[in-house]
Amino acid sequence: MKDNDSVTRTTDFMKAKFADESSGHDWWHLYRVWNLAKHIATKEKGVDLLVVELAALLHDIADWKFYDDDEAGPKAAQKWLSSIDVDPDIIAKVEDIVRHISFKGANVKSKLSTLEGYIVSDADKLDAIGAIGIARAFAYGGSADRIMYDPDRKPKHHDSFEAYKNDKTGTINHFYDKLLLLKDRMYTKTGKQIAIHRHEFMENYLKEFYAEWEGEL
Repeated sequence: MKDNDSVTRTTDFMKAKFADESSGHDWWHLYRVWNLAKHIATKEKGVDLLVVELAALLHDIADWKFYDDDEAGPKAAQKWLSSIDVDPDIIAKVEDIVRHISFKGANVKSKLSTLEGYIVSDADKLDAIGAIGIARAFAYGGSADRIMYDPDRKPKHHDSFEAYKNDKTGTINHFYDKLLLLKDRMYTKTGKQIAIHRHEFMENYLKEFYAEWEGEL
């Protein structure tokens, strides 16, 4: 299959699959990550753009947060790409990115190892911070029955994926156990540059949140 055809078919497939998703992991999240990844890729040399595009579109095809099987994502990506006759080498590279892209705890080292993986990861992380990132955090928190904030529950930096996965802390704590850490975990120069403003926006939002919480504003 031609590269453009596989991207077009994957775009149509994911748009239909996630059109009504409401946890912040919807089609428009995929669309933004796809566009950001393509933008970052233009600033790098030696990038396999097909791998970047397909991995960006498929990175949340079966997110571990919604499945008991941590391998659900790679399996679903492999099944889809095989069904449209994508080259097996491309499929393997996309699978690897889908398998390792998710944040798995503050003290858990990422296993991404390719430039294409770094690019898609940066695009995904960027959509988790800033104004849209804040909106997505609260959308997911609501969908997962998590409280908004409890000052008596302190945030944690998790040492394992299991600890991170099973922590049901509130959404504000999620800023500290993940979102505020992402600026310093960008791989690419472009990702680092974009993250600065979005990180600052989150810091200002939290200042406003706490002031309103205490009735100061």
